[in-house]
Amino acid sequence: MRKILFVTAGVALALGLSSCDDFLTKEPETQLSPNSFYSSDAELELWTNRFYLQLSAPNDMLRQYADDYVGSSLSSIARGTRTPQNEKWGISAWQDLRWINQLFEYDSNCPDENVRKKYEGVAHFFRAWFYFDKVQKYGDIPYYDYVISDQDMESLKKPRDSRGYVMYRVMQDLDKACELLPDKWDSDPLYRLSKNAALAFKSRAALFEGTFRKYHAVADESVDGTTVSAAWFLQQAADAAGTIINSGKYGVYSKNESGTGAYRDFFILEDASDTETILARRYDGTTTMIRHDLQFYLMKNLRISATRRFVNHYLQANGAKIQERAGWETESYFDSFYDRDPRMAQTLLAPGYVQVGEKEETVGTFENAMSGYAIIKYISDSSHNTATTSTTDWSVFRYPEVLLNYAEAKAELGTLTQEDVDKSINVIRGRVKMPGLSMQEANAAPDALMSEYYPHVAEGANKGVLLEIRRERTVELVGEGFRQWDLIRWHEGRFFTPNAYASKGFEGVYFPALGEYDMNGDGKSDVLLYRGEKPSTRLAAYDVDKDITLSEGDRGYVLMYNNETYVWNEERDYLWPIPESQCIATGGILTQNPQY
Repeated sequence: MRKILFVTAGVALALGLSSCDDFLTKEPETQLSPNSFYSSDAELELWTNRFYLQLSAPNDMLRQYADDYVGSSLSSIARGTRTPQNEKWGISAWQDLRWINQLFEYDSNCPDENVRKKYEGVAHFFRAWFYFDKVQKYGDIPYYDYVISDQDMESLKKPRDSRGYVMYRVMQDLDKACELLPDKWDSDPLYRLSKNAALAFKSRAALFEGTFRKYHAVADESVDGTTVSAAWFLQQAADAAGTIINSGKYGVYSKNESGTGAYRDFFILEDASDTETILARRYDGTTTMIRHDLQFYLMKNLRISATRRFVNHYLQANGAKIQERAGWETESYFDSFYDRDPRMAQTLLAPGYVQVGEKEETVGTFENAMSGYAIIKYISDSSHNTATTSTTDWSVFRYPEVLLNYAEAKAELGTLTQEDVDKSINVIRGRVKMPGLSMQEANAAPDALMSEYYPHVAEGANKGVLLEIRRERTVELVGEGFRQWDLIRWHEGRFFTPNAYASKGFEGVYFPALGEYDMNGDGKSDVLLYRGEKPSTRLAAYDVDKDITLSEGDRGYVLMYNNETYVWNEERDYLWPIPESQCIATGGILTQNPQY
C-alpha cells in the first residue's frame, strides 16, 4: 500500500485552497484547481489515498482502556474528565469530510465511468466511516453530504441531526460502497477497500447501533419511509456478515510456524494473511519506513496490564466454566494458566513464554505489567522492542470479527440457530481446538459469572448464548479497539471504573501472603513480596506498601489505581460532550449532550 501511505500534501493543499470563483474565473496555469483535477484514474487515486489515513491504527486502538486491561495512566472516561471545555473539533476534525464531499462534487471531470465508480465507492465508505465515528462519540450530529461554503451560514449553523437519521445515511453509504467497490484491486488488494471490506464495516456499524438502541432504549425513528429501530439495524448487521460468510472466501489463519499457536502467530505476521484479513494497514521497516509502537507500548512504555476480570473470561480447556474449578478465585499466577482455553497463553505472558527469536524464557513479574498479567499478543522478535520499530501489519477487519458480529446480531434478534453457531463461534473456537458452543446447553444454564459481568442481558430464551458470545468476543478481540465501544453499546459503562468492584481497584494476580513465589513452575523463586526493609535478594522484589498494592494489605489481589477518584454518570457518560466553542459559535443551535 505504498501509494496509499504516501499522500502528496502539496496537491491536497493546492486543491483545498483553490476556488472556482478566483480572479476573472481564469484557472492559474501553475496551480492545481478542482476544475482541472479529478480527471483520471491516477488523480482520483491520489485524492482518495488520504482517506485511508482515517482507518484504525494500532497505537490508538491499543490505548482504549476499559475493564479488560489498563495502562500506565487512566483514560479520561475512567477519570470522568471529559468536559465541553476540553473537547475540541477544529478544522482538522471535519477536513476529512470536506475532502470526501469534494470528490463527489468534481469527479465528473473524469470521463471514464468505471474509474469514477470505484473511487466513489471509496468515498462512500469513508463518509460512512467518518460519521460512524462521530455518532459513536456524540450521538446526534449535523449531517452534510456536500461541500460547505464559508458564506453558507445556514449550513455552518445547522442543528444536530438525529443519530437514527445519520446512521441510516451511513447504511446507505455502505450499500453504495458495496455496489461500486471492486471485489479486488489489481495491486495491493489487502490494503485497498473491497466489497467485503464495506460489508464487514456495515456489520460492525449496524451491530453497534442496533445494540445501542436496544440497551439504551432509544426510540424508533422514521427515515425516508423506513422505521429505523434496533431490530432494523441488527438485521442489517446479520445480513452483511452473512453475505461474507456465505461467500466462502475467508477462514481463520491456521499456520503455526512458531509452534506456540496459530492465534498468536497471526498477530505477529509481517505481511497480513488474506485467509483471515479482509482489510489491513501496511507497515514496512524497509521500503515505506512506516512503523508503529505496539510492542514498545505493551512491554515497556505503557505497561499494558490485563485484569483478573478479563482472565476470568477464559474457559477451561474442556469448555467448562472457570468457577467450576475448586479454588479458582485464589489460584496462583502459575495455576491460573493451567488447562485453560489455549488463547489465554497465546495472549498473556504465561509460564514457559519465550519471545520470538529468543531461547530463554521470559518470566512474568511486575516490571512490564502492573497487574502481573502482561499481554504478549502482537509481541514479535526483540527488534521491535523499542519505540516506533514494529512493522507487523494491522488488520482493520478480520474474519473472526465478522463471525462474532453475525452471531451476536442473530442472537439479539432471536433468530440464531445451532447451525449459525457452528459456522461462526465454533469456527473461531475450532482454531484452538476448544469444544464447540451448544446453544441448548448455554441457554439451559447461563453462566452466573458472565451474568454478573453483563447484568443488562435480560432473562430470556437466549440469555445463555448471548453471554457466551460476549465471552467469546472479549477473548478473541482483546486489544483490537473494541472493548470500549462494546461496554458503551451494551450499557455496561460503569465497569470502566473500579467503583463497580468490591476492591475499588482493577484486580490482577492473587498472592496468599508475603514471601517468595515461583511464577513459572520451575522450582525456583522469581518474585519476592515484602514489607519494610528490603531483604538482600536477587529476586524481583516488591514492597507491598510502595511498589504494588494487595487487596488485603499483606495478601489478596494485586490492585491497580485503587486510590484514584472515579466518576461515572449513567445519564451522561455514554456520550462525549459537544465542544463548548462550537455551541457558542452557533448561538446555541448546536446543542449540548445531557448533563455536560
